[in-house]
Amino acid sequence: MSSVGGSTWEDVRKQARLLENEIDVKLVGFSKLFMSSATSGLSSENVPLINSEDMFDTLSMEIQQLLNKLSAINDRMADLAPSGSATLHTIKRHREILMDYQQEFQKTSARVGARREREALLHGAPPAAGLSRRDQFSKEANHLHSSHILVDEQINIAMEAREHLTSQRQAFKRMQTRFNDITNRFPMLNSLFYRINARKRRDSLIIGLVVAVCTFLLLLYAFH
Repeated sequence: MSSVGGSTWEDVRKQARLLENEIDVKLVGFSKLFMSSATSGLSSENVPLINSEDMFDTLSMEIQQLLNKLSAINDRMADLAPSGSATLHTIKRHREILMDYQQEFQKTSARVGARREREALLHGAPPAAGLSRRDQFSKEANHLHSSHILVDEQINIAMEAREHLTSQRQAFKRMQTRFNDITNRFPMLNSLFYRINARKRRDSLIIGLVVAVCTFLLLLYAFH
């Protein structure tokens, strides 16, 4: 790579072109490395989706350094640019190329990061020896099925408890109804007892009057 120390417009512009070509080649390799890792991940169940972690990190660091250097060269080019619309157009074009490279690099890096996260989720817990990814998925499905069974059992227990409480509530309601019926019958019994007692008192009074009259008549007859 050339240094940024060019002192003329043409020297700096030449460095910019060399850097752009170098970045373009590395971005193509970066993208191909990502695609090859994705393809290998799809063709095998026992290998990670990304097999070249060091290569990705190294190439990513190199591209980032080149982008930073190209940005500095573009600033240097703007400082040394002669006046004229053609020169301004050239500077604008180099900045657009830098922006395109930055966007492409960020897009590929984001895809690599997303794939690494998925791989970490799939391989986060150490799998048992000899288990393929399909076996791991099957194992997870069995865990989910067992969880569903436990949830269903809890729901059934809750429904049984609800039915038991409902039955108890109905029993209490029936008992309350019976108590109300008995309570409603008490005034009738009291009225009946009152009438019986009143009749007894009346009969006792009549008998007493009869006895008194008979005794008076006997005494009257005896003294005559």
